[in-house]
Amino acid sequence: MKIEAYISQLLYRYQCVTVPGFGAFLTEFQSAQLDESSHSFYPPKKLISFNPFIKNNDGLLANHLAQTEKIAYEAAVNVIQNEVADWKAKIQEIGRISIKNIGEFTLNAERNLVFVPADQINYLKESFGLSAFVSPSVKREEYKQEVTQLEEKAPIAITPERRKNFSVLKYAAVFAISLGVLGAVGYKLYDNYLQDVAQQTLMVQTKVQQKVNQKIQEATFFIENPLPSVTLTVANEKQPYHVVAGVFRIESNAQNAYESLLKLGFKAKRLPANKHGLFPVLYGSFTSYADAQNTLKDIKKLDNKDAWLLIEEL
Repeated sequence: MKIEAYISQLLYRYQCVTVPGFGAFLTEFQSAQLDESSHSFYPPKKLISFNPFIKNNDGLLANHLAQTEKIAYEAAVNVIQNEVADWKAKIQEIGRISIKNIGEFTLNAERNLVFVPADQINYLKESFGLSAFVSPSVKREEYKQEVTQLEEKAPIAITPERRKNFSVLKYAAVFAISLGVLGAVGYKLYDNYLQDVAQQTLMVQTKVQQKVNQKIQEATFFIENPLPSVTLTVANEKQPYHVVAGVFRIESNAQNAYESLLKLGFKAKRLPANKHGLFPVLYGSFTSYADAQNTLKDIKKLDNKDAWLLIEEL
């Protein structure tokens, strides 16, 4: 059973989707972009990244798979484990693997995973139906030059003045004054008519709006096919094994380190000041020594060689 489709469904709804034993896919919002060189506009989207350090099963993917396929939770966990084993085997054999609608993994010279996200799907629900488009540049300067050239070539006609019959002008002036008086009276009547029509229209619109508001308040909306809810099973297990990122004398430095680890996708923690007045910051806590030791090895290899293991029930 392929699990790519279930990962894609969860990426629309969550910022972090963990594949147990493999790593976590993280999403980050990116606003709309403009490429001035190609005159291209790109809608807002979710950028997908991969963190190989987050491997513990948080139950999200397994619960979603179990509810969608109507199978037991343990069976869903086995499906995920088999698929991850197949991914790892393909990466070791051919050096790359492509996960549909998510991205491609390759091995670099140091045999570390390199992830390139797929760009054909936008996981931001608010951008549904929006696509990139190219708008040609507006050539205002060229149009301005064409108009200027036409103005320079246009001939100017000079018409000689002629004497007019002043008697005709006299009668025309009397006729114009009469039209002005009639127009003023007609305009007054027409203005009063417009005011009456506007008042009646406003009364009708007010009544219609009141009826619409009443219908909206009485309406009940139903969603025919809602997404299945995800039920997470959280066990209250003790986590006495902790991977320590560092211990800081200044609390602000500890806060900065804690926020940096959260941005990288770790389930970081800040501990209160110890008896020496120092502030510890953790990559995360684990229920078993094996999980903590494996994570510590990965972190020392790829991120922080000074990380160390703390065994204590907090």
